[in-house]
Amino acid sequence: MEKQLLYSESHEWVKWINESEAFVGLSEYAASQLGDIVYVNIDADEVSLKDVLGDIESVKAVSDFYSPLEGTVVEVNQEIIDNPALINEDSENTWICKIANVTNNVKLLSKEEYDAFIKEQ
Repeated sequence: MEKQLLYSESHEWVKWINESEAFVGLSEYAASQLGDIVYVNIDADEVSLKDVLGDIESVKAVSDFYSPLEGTVVEVNQEIIDNPALINEDSENTWICKIANVTNNVKLLSKEEYDAFIKEQ
């Protein structure tokens, strides 16, 4: 099981804990595009691929936060609910939620593939 970050085309990252559980966060690219994050709301439970997990509000806009996996949201990082700016400080080491019972085998991008993808944006 890969321990490095993998990425979705909707700018979330996935870090596998084991074969059926993973942490999910916001890519550094997405965090920089949003600007200063002031509020995070995660209200999903059972999610399918690309379902909206919740929303992330910045000084610029409110953006949907999509699920890069199919499964069950079992934990939300309370630290980022209390202090959303942590995402701006270190987005790729700050998880937003944990998804368990992952049932899909979605194609996620390596760091190199993701970097190439965002250059095309």
